[in-house]
Amino acid sequence: MVISIISMGKKMPIWVQAGVADYLKRLPAMLNVTLLEISGSKGAKMDRSKRMMLEGKLLLSHIPAKAWVVVLDEKGQQWSTQQVANELDRWVAEHQNVALVIGGADGLPAEVRARANQVWSLSLMTMPHMLVRVVLAEQLYRAWTLLNHHPYHREG
Repeated sequence: MVISIISMGKKMPIWVQAGVADYLKRLPAMLNVTLLEISGSKGAKMDRSKRMMLEGKLLLSHIPAKAWVVVLDEKGQQWSTQQVANELDRWVAEHQNVALVIGGADGLPAEVRARANQVWSLSLMTMPHMLVRVVLAEQLYRAWTLLNHHPYHREG
């Protein structure tokens, strides 16, 4: 199975790179989780709608054709830790390729949401897109540990 985290933005702060790398290296090779960082528009003066349209095209062009697509968006469905584990278990059982899509600072355009099979919200709070990477990587690791009875996850 291949899980691709497809995210707008490069040149993340060191703490983001380190956090994502730490959690992804803990995952087993059979999950084959990769992070694809996409450079966005360089024009700071580009208006928001044009930037989102460009980012949407870039994101869509990097999603594998037959992938099960999960976009991360604050308007999506919130899952408990157990539900994340259940989703991961289902993805592994039913799909060869899963794409987890994170938009840029302006969010996701409608055409990317339309391509989604699922829309997942990590929180009702708005998070910086760079922090979403770290939280997502941790939640994938936590879900895997829960499914595999690893002591990392503790019920409170």
